[in-house]
Amino acid sequence: MKNTKIYSILAGIMLIMSSCGEDFLNKTDPTVLVAEGFYSNEKEIEQAVAGVYGMLRNHFNSEWQFNEYISDNTTLHFNVGNRGNGPALEAIEFWQYNAATPNVANLYNTIYSIMVNINTTLKRLPDSNASDEVKRRAEGEMKMIRAYLYFQLVQHFGDVIIVTEPVTTPSEAFLLERQPVETVYAQIISDLDQAITALPPSHPANQLGRVTKGAALSLMGKVRLTRKEYSQAITALNQVTALNYELLNNYADIFLPANKNHRESIWDIQYQGDNLFGVHSSFIYTFAPRESGGAVINFPGQEGGGWNTPTKDIIEAYEAGDLRKDASLKEGYFDLQGNWVPVPFINKYNHPHSIRGITNDNWPVIRYADVLLMLAEAINEESGPTGDAYNHLNKIRERAGLDPVSGLSKDAFRTAVLNERRLELAFENHRWLDLKRTMTVPELVSFLNAYGLRERADPTTSRGGIPFSNDDFIFEAYQVLFPMPEVQMRINSSLRQNPGY
Repeated sequence: MKNTKIYSILAGIMLIMSSCGEDFLNKTDPTVLVAEGFYSNEKEIEQAVAGVYGMLRNHFNSEWQFNEYISDNTTLHFNVGNRGNGPALEAIEFWQYNAATPNVANLYNTIYSIMVNINTTLKRLPDSNASDEVKRRAEGEMKMIRAYLYFQLVQHFGDVIIVTEPVTTPSEAFLLERQPVETVYAQIISDLDQAITALPPSHPANQLGRVTKGAALSLMGKVRLTRKEYSQAITALNQVTALNYELLNNYADIFLPANKNHRESIWDIQYQGDNLFGVHSSFIYTFAPRESGGAVINFPGQEGGGWNTPTKDIIEAYEAGDLRKDASLKEGYFDLQGNWVPVPFINKYNHPHSIRGITNDNWPVIRYADVLLMLAEAINEESGPTGDAYNHLNKIRERAGLDPVSGLSKDAFRTAVLNERRLELAFENHRWLDLKRTMTVPELVSFLNAYGLRERADPTTSRGGIPFSNDDFIFEAYQVLFPMPEVQMRINSSLRQNPGY
């Protein structure tokens, strides 16, 4: 498995850099530099690392498609008049993706493009004149991010190509083959082990947003949990609890642009709005309802994309009095004429901003609440619902304004944690992998098809009289993995397609 963008960069490996503002990660006027002669000093190493962080923005602009939208959490605000996204976004939502689905190919290509710059930076680090401290930290950051990207790849595609060195010629690339899942996980764990050793627990105020030891340990916990290595997961996650992270008192405060990189944040993707430097976010423009005309996004006539729309399914999952619901979603809005429009939308990334299309919202990748819920899950799987497991789970419920749970069986506790993760981490790109981790394939097939039946019978948004196709919301076992993109199969004849496609 390999990426066309790798090939386009092979002849003269290009570093895509971004820079703006005062913070390390926001210095991002895009510039293209040839690798030869670069990476020679500390400033260039810092620029190279910043360039990788800059590329992550593009990845997280669309990661919601593959971790939320594909699940029972979100759907689409159906567009009767424009069917152009049928082969792309709608194919993911309705589980009709195939080897030609362009958004799946984009996921694959984007990840491997970032990997090019990570591997080039790691290769050049030893010969740089940067200080040992900068080299060590940069190596830890690059290996942590590479581990995260390979975790996404292996979860979405299964066997994948492992590239840890710069590829310098097309002939080298054509020899690359998919490696077994176990080999991929060995690479992920190796990178994380090194990142945990190299990374500091925190960074100076002007460098917030870099990954830290806490981020690497949290990801290690998630990897171990996914692999059902519960004792190792507990060991990693317990180390995170010793690093001075805390839950914020008010759930809505987590997502405020004015409150970025707070004590609950372990790793956020950094965006900067209110300027024209090109490093902004725009999530609400994608998620707000179509035809809202400025009633949701406060600019005259401004529509939303109508994508990643909260389902009736998740709206009904909130308990009465759950303080997270209003911060996370709205069940509809009043139009400019004062009429109620019952089209729900994600509210977490909906904050005032001064320039149309340019928002200042970061994207939360790992929060301390995620760590506590993973720890509760791992303890339960290892030892049943102990006092510590209840303590971690009930801290999350207490903040949400809910009563603590107690007296559950192991199976019931597992269900309670999964439900808590769904609501606590709603619309933060966790749901799909949580479902895959906690269910067998037959269980997942049954679960998703039951949700599909509910959505077909009572759609979240009106379809304007257009019926579902016969194959919409029909999930089959082979679809737990995405197909290898068709273009990759044509480029590299040694690649094997995932079964079923």
